[in-house]
Amino acid sequence: MLEAPEVTKFQYDARYKPNQLICGEGQIGIITGWTVKSAIAKKLASHEFAVIGQLYSPTRGISFLMRNLLANPHVRFLVILNGTKEDRNAGGCECLLDFFRHGFARGKSDTGRDCWVINSPIPGYIDMEITPDVLEKLRQSVAWCEVKSIADAVDKVKEYNLLNNIIEPWGNPVIFPQNEIMPTVLPGTRYGHRIEGKTIAETWVKIIHRIKTTGTIRPTGYDGQWQELIDLMAVVTDEPEGFYFPDPNYLPCDRNFVAEYIHQILDDANYQEGVKYTYGQRLRSWFGKDQIEQVIYKLIGEIDAASAVMSLWDVKDHEKGGSPCLNHLWLRVVDKELSLTATIRSNDMYMAWPANAMGLRALQQYIRDEIAKRSDYNLKMGPLITISQSAHLYDDTWENAEQLIKNQYAKISQKRDFYDPSGNFLIEIESNEIAIKQTTPGSGEIVATYRGKDPLKLVREIAAASPGIQPEHIGYLGIELQKAAESLKNENPYIQDSK
Repeated sequence: MLEAPEVTKFQYDARYKPNQLICGEGQIGIITGWTVKSAIAKKLASHEFAVIGQLYSPTRGISFLMRNLLANPHVRFLVILNGTKEDRNAGGCECLLDFFRHGFARGKSDTGRDCWVINSPIPGYIDMEITPDVLEKLRQSVAWCEVKSIADAVDKVKEYNLLNNIIEPWGNPVIFPQNEIMPTVLPGTRYGHRIEGKTIAETWVKIIHRIKTTGTIRPTGYDGQWQELIDLMAVVTDEPEGFYFPDPNYLPCDRNFVAEYIHQILDDANYQEGVKYTYGQRLRSWFGKDQIEQVIYKLIGEIDAASAVMSLWDVKDHEKGGSPCLNHLWLRVVDKELSLTATIRSNDMYMAWPANAMGLRALQQYIRDEIAKRSDYNLKMGPLITISQSAHLYDDTWENAEQLIKNQYAKISQKRDFYDPSGNFLIEIESNEIAIKQTTPGSGEIVATYRGKDPLKLVREIAAASPGIQPEHIGYLGIELQKAAESLKNENPYIQDSK
């Protein structure tokens, strides 16, 4: 009786992002894109593959993938699953395929850093510390194929393993140094933040600046660190229909990406093996009800309702994992204006939030339009509000965040909007003391008067009475009240805003 040939086992050395990989003892690497890696792993024995991992982003993931492959030269074959809409939208697997098809060239990353740029229409970068000779040797030494489904991926792996042909490693493991950036963090509030902007792009830059400046640095549980603020409320007041994209576009998404992403929020989706869910599936059919239709009918029947709620959290998510980041949506009509508030439990504010916000804005617009079609209510589009409970920047985007702040934050900060919901403050000298009259921002009606001679005491009194006053406004008041106090002391006339 012939004995089955002994299986040669290799040990995959996951030097980068090990907690994001499933490691085996074979010679085949499997890249799944956005398809859940466990969906393939459960169909294979550990000796049939070397590693299974997901490649979410070409700009953030390919360089780590290259480093791991160079540290594991026994991997001689790659199966690249590039089959879903999410894969095509993200572009990571396509860019990886282009690395093997077309190679790479010296260039600049999106932060201006010297790097190897993959010859692909999809931006993808490899650290310059990795020498080009070993990258070329990797390209020539590793066979690869593209597959379009989990079944095809499994079949390809099993087909290769049936050959029972052990191939020698193409070289010795190679490790290259890696630059690490540690940010300087200023003191600041950890819990509860409010940021407002007219557009999603403007608001995003302010968000990145706030997190990068005062966010707490913590381990992620995914082989890295993030900088985090807890409970960050972003208010977008005037995003135009069709969305505003800056020129040149510094957002991490473009119109084509957003157009595809909106379908993932608005449209139902059938179950697909290896795909956890889409937000549209959770909203349209997950719980046996179309929640988008429910809130439309709710508001048409009771326009002042405070119960136009949609939930994406399933109590079973605690047990099976893979829980959605977007958890709760609430729509409200106030003064013929429809607002949407979204609660996001965990939010990648650099790569994900702009597309999240645009998708949610599209949902808000859809609901407004459907209410107008089906009733006599012609509502205005109110603000989009997102509450990101964990608002964070992953460490592999810190460099991008610094560059964004350097290039854009000062320009945005210089755009002055003197409107303050707390109103206006008129300062005069009356009866040998400073008199400050607070007026409503619209009609100019006097709603409060503050009197005294001590500018610091007056500032504190105003701030206590109007805690929502804009920081720049309270700073202005401090300067003007000090000028008024000096004028009172020296018996000189005081005129507000005079030099």
